Amino acid sequence: MRLKSNLFRIGSILLIVMSFVVCLYVLINHNSGNTASQSIKIQEQYSKNQLPNSFGHPDEQQFNNQWQTWSGGSTNGQNSNRDQYVTNGGASRQQMQPMGRKGGNSSSSYGLQVLAYTITFFLAILAIYVLIIRKKLWAKFKIPEHNRKLLVITLFVVGFLLRIALGCLIQGYTSDLMLFKSWASSAANNLSQFYFGGSSSDYPPLYIYVLYMVGKIGSVQMLTPYFTLLLKIPSIAADMGTALLLYRLARKYLSPELSIAAAAFYILNPAVFINSTIWGQVDSFFTLIVVAGIVLLAERKIVFSSMLFTAAVLMKPQGIIFLPVLFFELVRRKSIKVFLKVLLASMATSLVIILPCSSNLNFLWIVKLYMNTLGEYPYASVNAFNFFYLVGANYTKDASTLLLVSYHTWGMVFIVLSTLISWLMYARGKGKGIAAVSALILISGVFIFSARMHERYLFPAAALATLASIYLRDRRLILLAVGFSMTSFANTFAILYQNVTAGSQAISAYLPNVISAFNILLFLCLIKVTYDNSSKNDPSLFVS
Repeated sequence: MRLKSNLFRIGSILLIVMSFVVCLYVLINHNSGNTASQSIKIQEQYSKNQLPNSFGHPDEQQFNNQWQTWSGGSTNGQNSNRDQYVTNGGASRQQMQPMGRKGGNSSSSYGLQVLAYTITFFLAILAIYVLIIRKKLWAKFKIPEHNRKLLVITLFVVGFLLRIALGCLIQGYTSDLMLFKSWASSAANNLSQFYFGGSSSDYPPLYIYVLYMVGKIGSVQMLTPYFTLLLKIPSIAADMGTALLLYRLARKYLSPELSIAAAAFYILNPAVFINSTIWGQVDSFFTLIVVAGIVLLAERKIVFSSMLFTAAVLMKPQGIIFLPVLFFELVRRKSIKVFLKVLLASMATSLVIILPCSSNLNFLWIVKLYMNTLGEYPYASVNAFNFFYLVGANYTKDASTLLLVSYHTWGMVFIVLSTLISWLMYARGKGKGIAAVSALILISGVFIFSARMHERYLFPAAALATLASIYLRDRRLILLAVGFSMTSFANTFAILYQNVTAGSQAISAYLPNVISAFNILLFLCLIKVTYDNSSKNDPSLFVS
């Protein structure tokens, strides 16, 4: 027994050391001298001739061929319009990408490796589910208490270090990262004037503070070559923060083994790190705020929860999708006192976040920002594999009609229906998990059936499904977490690595429709699972 225990400790320490060595090696050998400027030049050349491909993007293969050509060259001494954009705080996202995702994907590096890992991960997850959960072997599977803490530490340390290494190795979605770099530099130069005079940013203020810190740190000369990695670190840290939150909550309601499994599922989930570590987007940061807000609401800390819901809205407009959950709880409380506390807390949070960026601006500037952002991509679907994609409306103007009704109107109808379904389930629900599953209905329902959805907007679903499975302890929610992870990854991967998916005509032609149909099926299953659980007070562990 002592030998096994020592072997476990030695193995864990070796794994941490190896991850540290790999991370350090990648950081030291990171060849970033001209990467950013080369990417800028490529995109400027590429933007002159943009034709949509099967996913509604321009011909990304042409971009990748140009990357191969240009990557060996140098752009020293040459300033493109995009260079001026970065320097001056420049143009809007639409001016850079008039059709949404123009010439901004990563290179083909590691695409096949990421795909191979993903297939292995999901096959392993399904095998573990069948062998341990379905066969109820989880009750017999026990990790010695003296090894649990070391296992958790190993999981989080290795997960973080490998994300840092991967974030360096893969450039990411270049156009998004160049926008973030521009915003970070602009905020670091003068935060209070960031939005004055028509800012390039279509983001509300909250994440601009994060970019302000990134800009300050990235301005240090020795760290400048790692600016792209610095842009990714907040989302990488948010990945680990969400996993830690899920783990600590699971320790309260589940066994230690299942708690570790929940954290491992999120940390190792390719749908999670392809968004933050590889793409370089900020949905992980947004998801951490949303999940924390739902947890506080479930734990009856509604005032603190309302502050996080407000923060989510002031980070991304998609935060509005989750506000009905807070409203549902206020209706349930039927307390004017609680309502006033929530209102005051939300107003105070808004003022703290908005005022520092409001210098020389009238009080309506934030409203105009939201209106401009919400109207930025007026299409039925913006590469989101959902209902509108399934009916052939990707990059179709949402003013166009389906059965004599515009896509925009259909989208609004579906939003109302999703909200009503979520409210019905919340009204029937009696357990703590109803908030998490109601939020899951909202985000999945809006993504799958609403207009103007992007490929990444389903991202919070995996975390919310995992959270709901912890509270409701229904093993079907584990399968939904896996299902939403699979579709979220497939959608993101297809857009990020179009050169890989374009290699097979069958994949390029049929994958989006298959994933879109599967998303609809997942939503219908979610409604069934939620209805079954909505009246339970104390569900049994992993009921069928």
